[in-house]
Amino acid sequence: MSATTDLLDAVRAGTRIIELGHPLYTGMAGSPNHPGFRMTLERRHGDAVRPDGGSASNEVIVTGGHTGTHVDALAHVSHEGRLHGGADAAESQRGGKHTVHGAETIPPMVTRGVFLDVAALHGVDVLEAGYGITADDLARAAARVGAEPGPGDVAVVRTGWGRLFGDPAAYVGKETGVPGMTVDGARWLVERGIVATGTDTTAYEQIPAGAGHRVLPVHRVLLVEHGIHIVEHLALEDAAEAGLGEFLAVFAPLRIVGGTGAPVRPLAVVRS
Repeated sequence: MSATTDLLDAVRAGTRIIELGHPLYTGMAGSPNHPGFRMTLERRHGDAVRPDGGSASNEVIVTGGHTGTHVDALAHVSHEGRLHGGADAAESQRGGKHTVHGAETIPPMVTRGVFLDVAALHGVDVLEAGYGITADDLARAAARVGAEPGPGDVAVVRTGWGRLFGDPAAYVGKETGVPGMTVDGARWLVERGIVATGTDTTAYEQIPAGAGHRVLPVHRVLLVEHGIHIVEHLALEDAAEAGLGEFLAVFAPLRIVGGTGAPVRPLAVVRS
């Protein structure tokens, strides 16, 4: 029996797909540091009608690479003028696109995923605004589902904050702060050799009340120091309701040449 047959048999045996991303729509919540998403119909049915009575409609989409559910490329963040691996950030960005670590280099991820529900660990629907997720939180969340992230895996961390996505001001949390990863927690993930990690907030990391996105040390640790991709604006409530733990992660970011981020439709595949 071939490996392909084994895979097809596994799918035919019954799988369930859980969406881990938000649909894209005009006016949705997003980081104040990035352009928002806009979509409008450029042509409507009836604007032009073919001789046989047929008509077509199409749209124009304008968006930032970090709007909606997306993956950060390694070109996104530099520290003291250097990108991951020591690449010169200023030289990389000449000509209007990055020649090193652009979004087209983000790998397609068809790999093991581990769902770390920190909100559920603490017995709440949503973590407190500004809460910092620690290495201890992650270890305990992993023990709770009996699965710890390992080399090449995607670690998905739920704060519950995604419940506020429909209220852009509350979701961005400029005044309240936003729960998220601490440097301590990020280093725990680094030690496990993951390829990417994501969560259900706009900046992934802990944002204290009133601080905004002034400093983002976890981005430095993950993107610059260790080449680990960050996924933001995940939608994790369906996954939490399903009691997700270990799953097959299917994350295929758009290959935007020279970009610093790319929209993605992340899926969790589990046995039904």
